[in-house]
Parts: sequence; C-alpha cells; structure tokens
Amino acid sequence: MPFTTIYFREAENMIKANRMKKNISTTLEDLDQSLAVFHYRGITLRSVLNDAGWREDTENLNILEGRRYQYKGLWKRIAIEANLNTYEYLWEGLFRLQVGYDQGKIDAGILILPGNRSDKSPLGSSIDLVKMEVEKLFPTISLPVAVVLFDVDASTLADEAVKQLPEPNREPDIQPTAMEAAI
Repeated sequence: MPFTTIYFREAENMIKANRMKKNISTTLEDLDQSLAVFHYRGITLRSVLNDAGWREDTENLNILEGRRYQYKGLWKRIAIEANLNTYEYLWEGLFRLQVGYDQGKIDAGILILPGNRSDKSPLGSSIDLVKMEVEKLFPTISLPVAVVLFDVDASTLADEAVKQLPEPNREPDIQPTAMEAAI
C-alpha cells in the first residue's frame, strides 16, 4: 500500500466508535490516487477533502477563535491536519490537533505526512521515527491520533509539476511596418 497508518492512544477505537473507518480509508485511497495524477499536493489534498465531505462545515474548521488557523478537514469530531511537503511538520501538526482536543472540539486527529526520507538517515525509517517521536511527546501530546505516511517522491513530483506548467508568454515576433521603421 502506498501509505501507512500508525495509530496512537486508542485512535483506531475512537475512529471505529464514530463509524468513520470506511470513510477515512476511502478518503486516504482517493488522496493516494489523486496524488499519482495531480502533482500540486496542497490543491489536491483540499480537493479530495472537499469531495469527501471533510470541509463542509467551514466555521468549525477554526482551531482558535478569532484566528485564521484551520484544520484541513473535520468530520464527526475527528480532525485532519496535513503537510505533504515535509516530514518535520509532525510536531506542528500534532500541536494543532492537541489544541482542538484540549478545547473539547475534537475527539481524535489524523495527521498526514510524507513518509519518504533519506536511506542514509541515522534516525531510521519514517515509521520508526514517528513511533519514537509521538511516544516521547507524551504527556504534552496526549490526544488519540493516527499518523498517515504517504509514499510521495518529491523529486518526481517536482519534475512532473514543472513539465505541467504552461509555456511562458512570449511576445510574438512582429516586424515593424515601413512607417514604424522610418521613425
């Protein structure tokens, strides 16, 4: 499977209790398929979450009252936070979800991240690193959370995205008229 889900603190049971397992699974599969076709990750993520119904109640997406910070998606008190560009978003994403959990806005969170890291990393695989970091962040980060690691190859996506860009507007080669040339 092109993505891996790791559950912490009874998140899987919370998702099952809210009857969201199938919806979440379908959303993640749709996201995976869309990422293979469309190379603009942010737009693709938002589009998939819109289509799946995660962004219908835009007023409740706000993390803090009076601020513009929003979850990527929210449905049945389960919030989605994501960044498909950098694994290091792990801490920020967990913090955003924890704020909603502490305020009683959400019961659980889903954090979507890229799982690709260098094979030469001394920290091990992304899965091992996620497990270690989330466990070490307890009790500061105590919410039930599922971390989803997508197999996104940054170099391929960047190359493909550049290939899809339209040609730059070039001024046409217009020859001056005889009158313009005389001036």
